[in-house]
Amino acid sequence: MPLWRIYAHPDTFTLDQKRGIAAAITKHYDVLPAFYVDVIFVDCKEGNVWVGPEPKTNFVRIVVEQIARAMPSPDTAEGRAWRTGWMDKINETLRPYILDRKELDWEMHISETPRDLWRVQGIDPPPTDSEAEKSWKAKNYAHPY
Repeated sequence: MPLWRIYAHPDTFTLDQKRGIAAAITKHYDVLPAFYVDVIFVDCKEGNVWVGPEPKTNFVRIVVEQIARAMPSPDTAEGRAWRTGWMDKINETLRPYILDRKELDWEMHISETPRDLWRVQGIDPPPTDSEAEKSWKAKNYAHPY
């Protein structure tokens, strides 16, 4: 489950832009069941976002928690390259909605949560690439396996 929280001023994104962002993020995780991908937009009214000592209305903060898959370790050149590639892919996913909008300042980070501390509908998710996970993806909902 990737959980994306996107903090921004209420006027930053239209409903159609939010729909587009959520669809693009879901596509970014195309190996996962679509229902694993949660995107939550958090409205931050004027006076509620500060970068250092300055209030900001043009700032977007993205907090991502990834649980369904673990990234390779940054301790190897291959792992570092994979992680850099993942971040670059995220930039391209967000480009039309954030990066290409020069009026916006933004920042993001990714945290990884251990998979054993995650449940969907009270069920431990099936093992990665298992037949049960393929069933969850095909049916697009959690069910006992």
